[in-house]
Amino acid sequence: MTGVPFIAIEGPIGIGKTSLAKKLSVQFDFHLLKEIVEENPFLGKFYDDIEAWSFQTEMFFLCNRFKQLEDIEKKYLNLQKPVVADYHISKNMIFAQRTLQEDKLEKYEDIYHILTKDMPVPNMMIYLHGSLDTILNRIRLRGRDVEKNIKASYLAQLAEDYETYMNAFERMHPDIPVIRINGDKLDFVNHQDDLDHIIQQVNDNLKHSKVTSI
Repeated sequence: MTGVPFIAIEGPIGIGKTSLAKKLSVQFDFHLLKEIVEENPFLGKFYDDIEAWSFQTEMFFLCNRFKQLEDIEKKYLNLQKPVVADYHISKNMIFAQRTLQEDKLEKYEDIYHILTKDMPVPNMMIYLHGSLDTILNRIRLRGRDVEKNIKASYLAQLAEDYETYMNAFERMHPDIPVIRINGDKLDFVNHQDDLDHIIQQVNDNLKHSKVTSI
């Protein structure tokens, strides 16, 4: 492996990104980077009225993710300390393109590109995906108050957006391996064999990945 390992886990809301990041952090003794979610003061209002609160919600996430990655680069990656994150900052554009009106999207994109132009890019991506039933069930099980009003139609569209995004990511970054995990078939939280299968794939890819920059 060239450079320090930096793994990002992505996928739709509720699919299990943080759970897997925690397990891989323990398995490989990597620093765990968790995105700030419930601390977002606009999130509950956003799920009640997406159009009215999308810009505030997305800007909060963007600024916090930028600060987190800035700190991670200085305190871990630059010091050759491996990191596993439960998100990739480019997810911001998935949500923004779905929720923001055109005039606000243009402003948001300008800010996004300014903030992320020097941010580190993971040298491995893990993409968790699954059916709408699986996503809804996992959201129900974790019981976050801010998510109680999420519409199934929004989640279904988001899952499609993620699939489109990840396909594009693989084309744009052929040197960064993407491990695809089907959440309908693998339950790494409750079945050790499923987790071991993922760990083996991560191990195999760590030997061949490279650190890049945006």
